[in-house]
Amino acid sequence: MTALRGTWNPHALKRIPVSSVPCALSCIPLSEFPDTPLRAELQTFLAFDFGTKRTGVASGNILTRTASPQATISAEGDARFEMIQARLKEWQPDALVVGVPFHPDGASHENTVRAQKFARQLRGRFGLPVFEVDERYSTTEALSAGVADADAASACIILEQFLRSLP
Repeated sequence: MTALRGTWNPHALKRIPVSSVPCALSCIPLSEFPDTPLRAELQTFLAFDFGTKRTGVASGNILTRTASPQATISAEGDARFEMIQARLKEWQPDALVVGVPFHPDGASHENTVRAQKFARQLRGRFGLPVFEVDERYSTTEALSAGVADADAASACIILEQFLRSLP
């Protein structure tokens, strides 16, 4: 991995806070994080829509600001992380994005805590920067589109929202 400049700690989670954007998901522009070297070093991303049984996966990049669904991971515990490790080897992303669910009023709940723990585990196991994105309604949006794999589609929605927030 390329050495990162500035005061940004690649081992610290960056939470992309909620703001008012015209999408069910929301995050603030990363220009609000001036020490984050996203402009040059971080170009490719893998995103995860965490679930206790299934985890949706999407890949994307800054150049096109689009995401592509990848096969959903249907595993738990260490088996889930083994499959993620294989995806990381295949895609070699510069950073990871994790959707974190909240209640409509912004309050956290049981799955919020689980997704945040998952984000910390990813950072700890793989040493990549991890960005958290508010993913309220991503599954609802994916299901309303009639997709076959709602988990992967949700991961795409999460990642595209994140990519649109980049400078």
